Amino acid sequence: MPNASFGSLNAAGLVLDSAYQNISKKEWQDLIELAQKASIADRINDMFSGKIFNRSERRPVLHTALRNCSKNPIFVEGKNVMPEIEVVWQRIQSLCNEWDGVTDVIHIGIGGSVFGPQLAVQALANLPGINSREMRMHFAVNIDGEELTQIFRQAKPASTRVIIVSKTFSTTETLMNAKAVVSWLKSNGCSNKQLQGALLAVTANPTAAQLFGITSDHIFPFWDWVGGRFSVWSAVGLCIALQYGFETFMSFLKGAEAIDRHFQETPIEKNVPILMALALLHQQKKYSSTAYAVIPYANALSLFPFWLQQLEMESHGKGVGCGDIPIQNSSPVVFGSVGTNSQHSYFQLLHQGAEIIPVDFIAVGEPMSDIPEAVDHHRILLANCLAQAQALSCGKTSEIPNESYPGNKPSNLIILPKLDAFHLGALLALYESRTVALGILWGINSFDQPGVELGKQLSVPIDSALKNGADIDQSQFDSITSDRIAYLKPYFQ
Repeated sequence: MPNASFGSLNAAGLVLDSAYQNISKKEWQDLIELAQKASIADRINDMFSGKIFNRSERRPVLHTALRNCSKNPIFVEGKNVMPEIEVVWQRIQSLCNEWDGVTDVIHIGIGGSVFGPQLAVQALANLPGINSREMRMHFAVNIDGEELTQIFRQAKPASTRVIIVSKTFSTTETLMNAKAVVSWLKSNGCSNKQLQGALLAVTANPTAAQLFGITSDHIFPFWDWVGGRFSVWSAVGLCIALQYGFETFMSFLKGAEAIDRHFQETPIEKNVPILMALALLHQQKKYSSTAYAVIPYANALSLFPFWLQQLEMESHGKGVGCGDIPIQNSSPVVFGSVGTNSQHSYFQLLHQGAEIIPVDFIAVGEPMSDIPEAVDHHRILLANCLAQAQALSCGKTSEIPNESYPGNKPSNLIILPKLDAFHLGALLALYESRTVALGILWGINSFDQPGVELGKQLSVPIDSALKNGADIDQSQFDSITSDRIAYLKPYFQ
């Protein structure tokens, strides 16, 4: 059973302590039996072996192949995919060796095309001993032009390179931002030849990238069996390698690979991502929890909760499961920010709010700073982390109701020995694996996202109505949207 002794639950050097989940031995036994009835081990093996796993889109799910540094053969429809992946690794390594004199990189993407790379670039930026080229990495994500304005104020056009990341190479926001960056380069004297040298693409649709004007030798592929929110391990993470070197990027992949081996090979009762999934499922069923918090006590991981929001809520924010069957449980609302800032924000709700909100605390053993006071700062940081977990679980009684803490608020503690590329890769893969496990347990396809499409479709006629000088066609919109269009229309005439 979990928590027989501290540190016994270990994956790729990451330690899980679930003692404050307040789950009894009998409850753990029932949860493990539930996982066995869901044939979770068989389903995990199906995913790793390249079988159809994304059932709605009839695709394998093989982001794990992207970090298969051992190069063991992995077959899709009888074809070993590893040689193609190795070619991409070689091309990334070559580019890392060739890039000199670049001051700025603009990475253009949205959603899964940017959350993982931006998290990794920021997480590794200021760690002691990190080998960095110290280029300015800019991430153009939002269609709001103010974001590009900030980038253009900082970047030097003549020494800027641009990475356009889009699986389909048809995403509206990404292409509009890419066109704006191309216009900026041209307006600052960039010739057509220089422009060709400055633009790179990462996509599963190389034809569309070429039509955009990107040369074939600057196009890095990835594949339909890689979901966008699971794609940082592909050439989508090119900016990580360019900033910190190819060896650092491979170390990032190896950390994730170590979790994959653990996830596939370890029995349920010691399998860290499966146990994390079972604990969250238990709290949902026992307390009807609808929210979940993740609190990294590491400023370098400040973007981790945002990455996790997409991973969990885009994967599992559904009311219908596999086989079009309505489901009882799906993704809770995921939120979080770094400790100790978060303690002065929403921890009041976590401690004394009426709803029970499970928490994952993430801590790092070694200090992540080289200032003279690093050890003292880090000790106090971790003391706060441990104290908050204790207070949530144990609570405090008082004759004054307002000063009572009910306790029994569940949490995990995840400890990284240090924050480097290997353990960062392991951390991200740990939560990806938990997502896979949750999808199996809930009976949800974790690898499609039909819910994001309706708003995209509706935005097209609304955009036309805003920019068109003609009267609004009332038949296309409900009355509230029509009134809003009419109010905003003068801003675009």
